[in-house]
Amino acid sequence: MEIELGRISAIFRYPVKSMAGQSGDDARLGWHGLDGDRRFAFRRLADASGFPWLTASRLPELLLYQPVGRDASTEEPLPTHVRTPEGVELELRGAALRDDVSRRWGGDVELLRLNHGIFDEASLSVIGLGTIRGIEREVGRPVDRRRFRPNVVVETNDDAPFGEDEWVGGTLVFGAPRSGAAASVTMRDERCMMINLNPDTAKQDPALLKAVVRMNQNTAGVYGTVVRAGEIFVGQAVWLRRQ
Repeated sequence: MEIELGRISAIFRYPVKSMAGQSGDDARLGWHGLDGDRRFAFRRLADASGFPWLTASRLPELLLYQPVGRDASTEEPLPTHVRTPEGVELELRGAALRDDVSRRWGGDVELLRLNHGIFDEASLSVIGLGTIRGIEREVGRPVDRRRFRPNVVVETNDDAPFGEDEWVGGTLVFGAPRSGAAASVTMRDERCMMINLNPDTAKQDPALLKAVVRMNQNTAGVYGTVVRAGEIFVGQAVWLRRQ
């Protein structure tokens, strides 16, 4: 059985983990998430844990680095350079960018590329505009959807907040219900201080995370694993399939 949830409102990819995202009208959803999404990350060399990545939760200024350009040698939409918070363009794989991030962090880092992506939980993150609007009502001001670092934002037919919780265990299908790109919804998206960070200034607003904790046990949106590859685009119908 398929239920039409709404339509895609926005699509984002994040070529370098925790750096600024890129929006587009369309994208290919492959077996490792959106093509070009989180293929690079900076690793903290002194960290021997299972999560050595340097993220904006540790260095908020990472959000102010903007990947730019297009690497013609790859099939995926990967950047060639990164614009620093000061507006200087440096080669993504160059020593100058590595040294700039190391200096800002206060420790040595190295850039890694993984073709299957560098994800926290799963390769696709989805949130509904109803959830964002609900949080806006709770905090009494507009909330930039980029704070949630989603891959797909859905304009749902039902505007109730946190309706994504009911998607867990089902399958999201984009486009034609029987042939469109699809992702199994595996879990709710547990939030961290990242949503407190203004994507344009990296300044913190603790009210955002506190609101999500109060409203929905610290979760907003869902994670999914791709089960059928295909193209997605803004305005495309989104369906929920349950067995």
